[in-house]
This record gives sequence, structure tokens and C-alpha cells, in this order.
Amino acid sequence: MEFIIIGTILLIALLILEYVFDYHQKELEHIGEDKELDELAKAYPSNKQICQEYLKKLNNEKVKIEENSGAEASLYIAVTDKILIGDIQKSYTRIQTIAHECLHSIQSRKLLLFNFIFSNFYLIYFIIICALLVLKVLPYKMLFLVILFIFSIIYYCVRVYLENDAMIKARFLAKEYMEEKRISSKEEIQKLVEGFDKINQIGIACINYHFFREIMIKVLIFIILCLLF
Repeated sequence: MEFIIIGTILLIALLILEYVFDYHQKELEHIGEDKELDELAKAYPSNKQICQEYLKKLNNEKVKIEENSGAEASLYIAVTDKILIGDIQKSYTRIQTIAHECLHSIQSRKLLLFNFIFSNFYLIYFIIICALLVLKVLPYKMLFLVILFIFSIIYYCVRVYLENDAMIKARFLAKEYMEEKRISSKEEIQKLVEGFDKINQIGIACINYHFFREIMIKVLIFIILCLLF
């Protein structure tokens, strides 16, 4: 009975927060589409050069840079100290996205490595307890549920801090970079920055909810398995 109550509360919480945060996956996917701003961003150097110039500004030129035209997402890998740039050359968002990944590279090394190690440990723990549950060899289901919930909160706190920190600062780094390059006029830079602000206004809230939903779905899956097995 307690699993049903906990699961119901989690579902209600997810629905309420989805409404509060105005989370719309499709809107989030298309928010960065703006042909006028894409044209303005074409005047700027290649993604790799922008990345190199950002890293120089941040005094962190030791970071390796790799372009992956087959990937949509860009990311910073803390363990190898490498930035992977996805297929974003045609989008104006690349100026802020690359800034975001470069800012990850100067965040606390301790936090970055902890996030990498703990996120993998958290996933492995989730898979193992679910497998043991299905095999009906997991004792004290409520205890393992509580541990899963605690691990989920730890993962969420660290991951959201790292993402929010980079997302908020990226807008200012991108603006400063464009002003220094003097490729665009003040009016054009303002248009691009307003585009970044529009993305951030919706994106930051949605990303926070997205990670919360991600951890709560794991908890719900475990609860459902507890009820079934």
C-alpha cells in the first residue's frame, strides 16, 4: 500500500511541476530556430575556432576540441578534458552553446569528476536493484527505495548546479565575445543576445524539470517493479 501512495504522490508532483515549469519538449526542440539570427551568426568563425577563442579568454587552452558532425548535441567530457562539438554550424545558438561547453571546462574539477563517477554509479545501482527485484532476491524493498531516492537527489543537485552555472554564464561570455570580435553591429548583437535570452528563459526551467523527471521516473519504475514482484 505504501508503494502505491508514494508512486501516486510522485506522479502528482511530476504533473504539477510540468505545468508550473511550462515544460513542452517539442517547443524546447524548436526554440532555437530563427533564420534571421542564423544568417547573422554565419559571419562568425568556424565552431572550432570560436571554441579555441573562448578557451583562450578563459585561460584554459589545454582542453582538447573535437568536432562530430554526426551528433546533434555538444558536450564537455571531464575525464578526458575534451569538448565535443556537434552539428550546430548552421544555427545561431552555436555561439552560446560552445560558450556553455567551454564554461564547463573551468568548473570545479572535483565536482565535474564527482558528477561523472557518481552518475555512472547511480545508474549501475538502479539497474542492479531492478534486476534483483525481478529475480525476487531483493530484501527490504523500502530500504533500497529510500537509498535510490537519496542517490537521485544527490545526482540531481550536482548535475543541475553544473548545468545552471554554465547556462547562465554562457549568455554573458557569448555577448562579450561578439562585442570583442566586432563582426556584427550593436543592433545585430542585441538581436542575437535577445535570442539567447529567449532560449534561456524557457530552456533553464525546462532543463531543471527534465532532470527532475529523469530521476523520478527511475524511482517510479522501481516502485512499479516492487508492486509487480
